Amino acid sequence: MTLEEKVAQVEGVWQRRSDFTDAAGHFNPASAAAMLGRGLGEMSRPSEIAGTPTGPRTRSPREEADFVNALQKWVIENTRLGIPVMFHEEAVHGLVAPRGTSFPVPIGLASTWDPALIEQVMTVAAREARARGVQHVLAPVVDLGRDPRWGRFEETYGEDPYLVSRLGVAAVRGYQGTSLPLAADKVFATLKHFAGHGSHEGGVNTAPALIPERLLRSELLMPFEAGVKEAGAYTVMPSYNEVDGVPSHVNQWLLEDVLRREWNFQGLVVSDYYAIEQLVSRHHVALDKADAARQSIEAGVDLELPDPDVYGQLAAMVKDGRLAEATIDRAAGRVLKAKFLAGLFEHSVRRPSRSRSRGQRARAPCACPRDCPSINRPAPEPRQRAAA
Repeated sequence: MTLEEKVAQVEGVWQRRSDFTDAAGHFNPASAAAMLGRGLGEMSRPSEIAGTPTGPRTRSPREEADFVNALQKWVIENTRLGIPVMFHEEAVHGLVAPRGTSFPVPIGLASTWDPALIEQVMTVAAREARARGVQHVLAPVVDLGRDPRWGRFEETYGEDPYLVSRLGVAAVRGYQGTSLPLAADKVFATLKHFAGHGSHEGGVNTAPALIPERLLRSELLMPFEAGVKEAGAYTVMPSYNEVDGVPSHVNQWLLEDVLRREWNFQGLVVSDYYAIEQLVSRHHVALDKADAARQSIEAGVDLELPDPDVYGQLAAMVKDGRLAEATIDRAAGRVLKAKFLAGLFEHSVRRPSRSRSRGQRARAPCACPRDCPSINRPAPEPRQRAAA
């Protein structure tokens, strides 16, 4: 692989999808070479066409599968190495995409105290995602919700480390299964946000977490450790905040010493959206984007999400001697390994018939008795739902 091809594997695309789509959201091969000509690591949220003031324009399940197939076909046939692209969606309480099954938010699911039910729920999310051509979801959230003032409390399974650990393990098994390579209806799970997210000063989202190591290890890291060691979660996302003054995206102690050496994590570390750039604009620990890229990839962040904003500086840094190419080799190798384990080199294109077409709905798993009304009652038509 050339240096530029390696760098392409550690980059993602989201807002810049307009570089290779037309106004209707269809893949446009005529304009794809500039963005995709050297390959691509991962694309974010292929269910979305473009952002609007009232929310994103989106694709139906069939349209998403068709878009993914068209992009994959172009990349395989028109790049030198033909390396497929990985895709991710959000799925904290069901697949966050048009006609994805939406379940109660995680704090509500946690109120069931039922790991088996959580595993069933995330199995549905994984199946729906994979049918559309997605191999990776940014879930589950295994942060401990410790301050009710925090505006993202509902994304958590609560405040108790034991309960969050049990439900987090169940969620990972639902998304990812219990073995690798991924089964045809499974996706990589992502433990987030590593670490201290949910224990911010003043309950302010992304504010510093002033936590001593003893509390961090005995409580806040417990669900992450269980997710890695027991469930085998294959991806981890660092948090926006800093822990004891060190931003998580440059925290080598957290990402290398604890995660990889102590817990023997073998998977992929992906950035939170635009978090690497925030090392410059928010945390002020990097001089510029190039310095942020160097610090982050050396600390162990393998893939920049969602757009090629910062890691695009990496090739130039290798050429002028500021970064060892072996550091990029390490990150790109982890991305490629994930693609092999996802089966992308054998089955990069999905059959559109496996994605639900317009008007079809999935039935949620139910742990209720057989006489539960939700089992036998037909799903309401759209107008009935709107009236309700």
